[in-house]
Amino acid sequence: MLAQRISLLSGSGTAAAREAAKEAAAAGHQIIDLAAGEVIIEPPLSVREGAIAAITAGTNRYTESVGLPTLRTAIAKKLSAQTGIDWNTDNIVITAGAKQGLLDAALAVLDPGDEVIIIRPCWPTFPSQVVLAGAKPVFVDACPPRYIPDISAIRGVVAPRTKAIIINSPNNPTGAVYDRTTLQAIGDLAINYQLWIISDECYSSFVFTGARHESIVSAHPGVRSRTILVNAFSKELAITGWRLGYFAASGKITSAARKLQTHTTSNANVIAQHAILHHLQVSDGTFEREMHQRLADARSMGLRILAGLEDASPPNADGSFFFYLDLSGLVSALPAGVPVRSTDDIARLLLKEAGVASVAGGTFGDVNGLRLSFGAPPDLLVSGLERVVETLNGLRTRQAVA
Repeated sequence: MLAQRISLLSGSGTAAAREAAKEAAAAGHQIIDLAAGEVIIEPPLSVREGAIAAITAGTNRYTESVGLPTLRTAIAKKLSAQTGIDWNTDNIVITAGAKQGLLDAALAVLDPGDEVIIIRPCWPTFPSQVVLAGAKPVFVDACPPRYIPDISAIRGVVAPRTKAIIINSPNNPTGAVYDRTTLQAIGDLAINYQLWIISDECYSSFVFTGARHESIVSAHPGVRSRTILVNAFSKELAITGWRLGYFAASGKITSAARKLQTHTTSNANVIAQHAILHHLQVSDGTFEREMHQRLADARSMGLRILAGLEDASPPNADGSFFFYLDLSGLVSALPAGVPVRSTDDIARLLLKEAGVASVAGGTFGDVNGLRLSFGAPPDLLVSGLERVVETLNGLRTRQAVA
């Protein structure tokens, strides 16, 4: 008999969407993948050179469980410049992707029976890892079109067992970017109720509203000691498969992570660590700026195409690299008795008939949403979004006739 915790988990919906796209392509269908949470672009030359140099040098041995000190120092310097808050080597833990950093955080601060506030729509790994730690997710729904959480709603679910709040800005899947007022209010609430803040900032490089990303520790420096700031190189350097992330936190959290990682991964991939270290040492930021510009152009182009939707408003897509459609109006407008009754049905229809892979909002705890990535190659993105608009606009008429 399997452990009870396994029965409490469901598989990742985003991973399932990727696999469905791959299966359709393997069956001979021409699929445009707008489901993947990654930018399809070659990583920077500096990262590849760093990896090759490490391999050539025979860099094959264990590092410290929390990562190379030189890499942690470089990340602390980078993070200090970005946040305006001083971080040092001992504040940084290198992890096997952001997922390990988030799990380290959950295991370090949560006890069975604790409650964790999660703002929904949310990345499904957040509640799953809370459950793995024996705690209970408590959801607060953020509403379209901005998907910015209401502070009074957050305050309303705080209870005696509330231990932490997870925030994610820029947000996956909605693209919402939390403003300073919202971040400060969350910080005040965390201080007042003595909550941990787990801040997933993996999309911090991708803000398209004219302002730079602002971390909660920058907006509210008073929460630094109770914040675990999680990030990764997966998105900003287009190396999702390399699995290298990190988090910044107080010494007691990083000490806990050191213990945890000695019994889990031992250390993150040493070649990837040296590759990123080399990049941080020699890069002038050109790759990051060029990728941001490519995504900004893709966003503008995509918003123009999505403006043609008849039963759904175009998304804001202020950050991350996702268009998140609220299709509640479209679904409710469909005649009774038609087979398409949810965004799960719509995602399946898009894959089967339009050849476009997407992720239904149910994956993120929102039955009305549909996530489309604009990290795909530009020519495929245009074709894919045009197919989405054509299919969705024709859905009501076709179903009504049927």
